[in-house]
Amino acid sequence: MTLKKPKKSYKILSTPIKNNNFTIIGGEYRSRKFSFPDVDTLRPSPNKVRETLFNWLQFETQGRTFLDLFSGSGALSFEALSRGAKQVISIEKDTQAFCFLEHNKHLLKTNNLTLVKQDAFVFLDKKPITPFDCVLLDPPFNKNYLPEALKLIAKNDFVADGGKIYIESEFKITLDFLTVNLPKKVKINKQKKSSTVHYCLIQL
Repeated sequence: MTLKKPKKSYKILSTPIKNNNFTIIGGEYRSRKFSFPDVDTLRPSPNKVRETLFNWLQFETQGRTFLDLFSGSGALSFEALSRGAKQVISIEKDTQAFCFLEHNKHLLKTNNLTLVKQDAFVFLDKKPITPFDCVLLDPPFNKNYLPEALKLIAKNDFVADGGKIYIESEFKITLDFLTVNLPKKVKINKQKKSSTVHYCLIQL
């Protein structure tokens, strides 16, 4: 898959900000703070959830490749970069959110992050050149995006053998749900709930 590099534009659009920010929890960029826009479906992973996820992945982030679908604020992407990810590809279709991702990437001056302004389902419709070690799947809630996303991830081999998929959802992920929507042999490694957010790490 050839990724088209979008034109650089670090201009932040005029949508007002309501003190929207997130802070990197650990790693090289620990305590760095980044802003994100007011977008209805944008819901950054809570600090507690991100901390738990990267504790789960503490020995599986350094030097690994990540695909962050429905990137939104970029909180998961930037946390993975901070923890030593070799490459992170972030997919976001919303223009305002994408401008903030560009701006925040520019602040970090990193070459390990590739931003793609595209619908996640369009991106998933083509096989990647190389499968990813971990796919971060945190779509907007109550849109029923997970089933189709998982089917395309499986169909087009987006995850390397033994790789992981991280899922955030408004409902508990079960093996029955995965069996129907992810026709591969999988197991749920870890699973928790924080407030209204269910999150789990599955392994192929």
